[in-house]
Amino acid sequence: MKRRQFLAAASAGVAATAVAAPAIAQSAPEIRWRLASSFPKSLDTIYGGADVMSKMVSELTDGKFQIQVFAAGEIVPGLQVLDAVQNNTVEMCHTVSYYFVGKDPTFAVAASVPFGLNARQQNAWLFQNGGNELFNEFYKKYNVYGLPCGNTGTQMGGWFSKEIKTTADLQGLKMRIGGIAGQVMAKLGVVPQQIAGGDIYPALEKGTIDGAEWVGPYDDEKLGFYKVAKYYYYPGWWEGGPTIHAFANLAKFEELPKNYKAALVAGATYANTIMQARYDVQNPPAIKRLVANGTQLRPYPNEVMEACLKATNELWGEISAKNPDFKKAIDTMQAFRNEENLWWQVAEYTFDSFQIRTRPRG
Repeated sequence: MKRRQFLAAASAGVAATAVAAPAIAQSAPEIRWRLASSFPKSLDTIYGGADVMSKMVSELTDGKFQIQVFAAGEIVPGLQVLDAVQNNTVEMCHTVSYYFVGKDPTFAVAASVPFGLNARQQNAWLFQNGGNELFNEFYKKYNVYGLPCGNTGTQMGGWFSKEIKTTADLQGLKMRIGGIAGQVMAKLGVVPQQIAGGDIYPALEKGTIDGAEWVGPYDDEKLGFYKVAKYYYYPGWWEGGPTIHAFANLAKFEELPKNYKAALVAGATYANTIMQARYDVQNPPAIKRLVANGTQLRPYPNEVMEACLKATNELWGEISAKNPDFKKAIDTMQAFRNEENLWWQVAEYTFDSFQIRTRPRG
């Protein structure tokens, strides 16, 4: 009797599986997307953020949702990737939002602005204090949906062929500097140039530009800037914690099954964490190698920092007066920064300062 009951139950299970299988297959369609990066493959950490996301999405969907990553220039130039997503030439891109301040300066606030948030504060704001929701409402105007997909941590302040001792040394200086930070530098006499990462070295080598900022020691060493510029400044006050975004075509994102959307969000969030962790591991030995190769490390003089802060606050007022989207974003960010910095001074800054003062020398 028990044997008959077992066989009956087993047969019912097989039948149920046969009925359920087509339904499961229908709910897990095979989807193939293309992603255009703003970065060359040689910059394995920042370019690699898209690869990390793509692999995680594939694993979470049993290979049903595939995102093929293309380096800058393979489909479109690095600074045209957002346009390609808007018009659905590709379904996604991996880039930095501030590259597109020419469309609207609000794009900069989502990534990083001068004297803004550090990486941890940026993530806190975006993920837990309404930042992602604020910007995705703004991004609707451009037919894209944004996902944080990387962070470099605080960047360096750039490479120069001569020392920067006073603000007078900035007058007429041609500098590769991305996004809205170039507008701040322009107030101090700098001539900003927006140049894709792979084109910076030849511009420095030929003297087309006098200085350039990119990311930090690991990437800057890979691009060879120390061979054509001697002085390396810090900090990159315009990028305290820049978010790299993955942008999806809005219509394509909305078409995704619910579990695929979840996989995409999870993959991007994982990549966001991994990228900064990699930079934090790679930058310390890289800066030692740069110094060993003759690089001269220099902090920006206080005079320059103070002048840049003053120019930044002036610029925020000018843009806010004519752009309500920017005003909403920058006001929200600054209010969050001010609250965060109160806490930072109590514990984080005190701890970090003590560690630096008491660390072993040599």
